[in-house]
Amino acid sequence: MRLFQLLLVGGALLETARGRPQAASSPATVVVTLSAPFSSKSVVLTLKSTVTDQGEIIPPGATYFSPTTTITLATTATTGTLTEGFNQTTTSTVTGSSSGGNTSGNTSGSTSGSSSSASSATTSSVATPIPTPTQPCNGYLEFCERQYSNITEVCAHNSPFNIRGNLFSNQELGVTAQLNDGIRMLQGQVHFQDDTLHFCHTKCDFIDAGPISDYLSNVTKWLQANPNEVVTILMGNSDNQPPTSFQEHIKKAGLEPFAYVPPKIPMGLNDWPTLSSMISSGHGLHPSDLGKRAVIFLDYGADQGSVPYILDQFSQLWETPFSPTNRSFPCEPDRPPGLKSEQAAARMYMANHNLNVEVKVDKLDVLLPAVAELMFMNGADGQGSLGEMQNTCLGKRFNFFLLLFCL
Repeated sequence: MRLFQLLLVGGALLETARGRPQAASSPATVVVTLSAPFSSKSVVLTLKSTVTDQGEIIPPGATYFSPTTTITLATTATTGTLTEGFNQTTTSTVTGSSSGGNTSGNTSGSTSGSSSSASSATTSSVATPIPTPTQPCNGYLEFCERQYSNITEVCAHNSPFNIRGNLFSNQELGVTAQLNDGIRMLQGQVHFQDDTLHFCHTKCDFIDAGPISDYLSNVTKWLQANPNEVVTILMGNSDNQPPTSFQEHIKKAGLEPFAYVPPKIPMGLNDWPTLSSMISSGHGLHPSDLGKRAVIFLDYGADQGSVPYILDQFSQLWETPFSPTNRSFPCEPDRPPGLKSEQAAARMYMANHNLNVEVKVDKLDVLLPAVAELMFMNGADGQGSLGEMQNTCLGKRFNFFLLLFCL
């Protein structure tokens, strides 16, 4: 029982193996007593759900975009290159001007820099104990001249779900702390709840992180405070909502001025810009517009013709098997299905490195995060480690590593 409790700690129950449930004709009820991850008390968890032939991973009616031609879009984007004159000081130089109380500085010990394509503004800031980037371009100066598609970034799996004491949480820290710690890709499931879009895992009855605009507002604030960073956001369209609904929340959160609009559809591996050009490419749409530094993907239902900055995931970014139960972590493409090797080689890809355990509870198959294996999963070496997967998969580096409990 103790092992079972460990497996459930911090868990996010999926109602099926690999996100694809088996058909069932009536609701299944599960009652489990277990300990919460941040409390010594036991709680009783009652799950009532109908297992259907489609899980939240692939929403009903979802399709994959399979382009036969490349569409080149007109753009007024500017490009530029960050200079290498970065000094370890208590000031920060940004790629645009500050306005309305938005400062351009980072905390003490941060790196100052400038862009050759925009004016700079400098402000002093008071030292704080929280981590902040000390070099531009996602923590490494050499990344400034690398293409966005030629960098490996860590992704927080189900980033919004960090509610203390909730058994469905997948992260320990909130999104601001995640970004301060170096996470540069944020992923989360979105459901239609109370006539709007919420970040929820599997069902909003299990865990509800609130409207997605609330979460995205924190991302906007972080981008404003860190003008030399590029962040990727991947949202799961679990209820197959139109992209315009996501657009409304992105606008409300103030994130739209930061959203990257690609010059073509789809973007091939070698089509992506360098980080420095993204950082220095402001269009002047908003006083706080300090570069097109938010790359936003939607797994299903994107329409770049209607919302150009909400990018279709699978025509540009494939991924390994979702919620794997195999500690060897298979490397082959899982979504989109049927992807040919030459197609995979021409796109970015994401490794799902969140080990799960399949458990049958009262005739209901569920996948539980293997929390007891976290030290191995998130380690640098050993079977099932991040290091092993990075060094052995497909002979090429991942673009994104998707992890549980990024600490």
